Order: sequence, then C-alpha cells, then structure tokens
Amino acid sequence: MSRIVLCLGLVLGAAGCANIDTVTRGVTLDMPGLVGRAPAVAPVAQMRNYAVQDVVVNVPQGLSVSEANHFYPLADIVWRGDPIGDRHTQIADIFRAAAARGAETLDGARPVIVQIDVKRFHGVTERTRFSFGGVYDMVYDMTVFDATTGAVIEPAHELRVDLPAPGGQAAIELDRTGQTEKVRVTDYLTLMLKQQLEGPVTPSA
Repeated sequence: MSRIVLCLGLVLGAAGCANIDTVTRGVTLDMPGLVGRAPAVAPVAQMRNYAVQDVVVNVPQGLSVSEANHFYPLADIVWRGDPIGDRHTQIADIFRAAAARGAETLDGARPVIVQIDVKRFHGVTERTRFSFGGVYDMVYDMTVFDATTGAVIEPAHELRVDLPAPGGQAAIELDRTGQTEKVRVTDYLTLMLKQQLEGPVTPSA
C-alpha cells in the first residue's frame, strides 16, 4: 500500500511540474503586455545655423520700476547704469545693442528673426553697489522665427543671465577704468545672447 501511495505521489508531482512547464513555454511575444518594444532612442539635438536678420525687443510697460535707494527694491526693473529716465527704453536699448553685436559673427545658412521679451532686469542700487555689491539679474523669453516664412523655429523659452556686481572699492575701480555698469552688462549680454543663438538646440522633453 505504501508503495502505491508513493508512486501516486510521484505521478501527481510530475504532473504538477508538467503543468507549470507548459504555462511557461506557452507564453509568446504576441500576448498582450509582452509585445517586443523598440528600444528608446534619445532625441537628436538640432544644430543652429542662423544668420540673424533682425532683433525685436519688448520691454512691457507693465513691468514695475523702482528708483528707491534701498538694498533690494521690490520691482521688476532696477537700473542705475543710465541717468534717470525711461527705464523701459533704456533696457530695450541695452538688449538691442547686445543682440546686434552678438549676432555679427553668426553667418549661418538660415536667416532668422529673434524676439526678446524682457521679464525682469534687476540691477543694484547706489547703496548696494557702494557697499557689499550684488548681482545683475536678467530674465527674458527668446523666440526665434524663420525670416523667410515667419514660422517659429524655437518657441518662446525663458533664459536667465546673472552677472556679479562688485561692491565698494571694487566698483569704484571698475568705473575708473571705464568698466561702468552699462559697459559690463552690455558686454556680458552680448556674450550670452551669442551663445544662446549658436550650438545645439535642446529638444523639448
């Protein structure tokens, strides 16, 4: 009797193993959820090849301006590198000059128009500059259009440029050598805008 039970157990065990093996071998790539997927391919960056035909700069009148001589005025525009006047116009002129200079060496095959929409231009006040210094904080959107068709090549994307503003004696020495606030900011924006208009375009996620 014990021999019969043992044999029966072996038969059932073998049958169980056979069932499991059958299920495994029955799986095919045609079954839902197991269809072979192509490996993910990283997007290829498009190289810019621009020849800038024009630069349009917008500094919305809705951006707030502060002339207060505080350490950090709460405003969109804080600028002391020009005499007191229309700060919106002064900022637009700086961006136009910087963009024109930065585009001079871009002699690519595709003619484009660049639009810059300024969102923030926060420099330093007299009080800040002649004490511990600060940072020129510039934020803007850039859009690139095909100059022939008007099609958008690069949709509006936010860019931020920060330039250290030395304080105290260092600021006085910069002024003495001709490196005024306006000169330094314009030169730095020229470099940044040039870099932002050449090289690879980062694909959108």
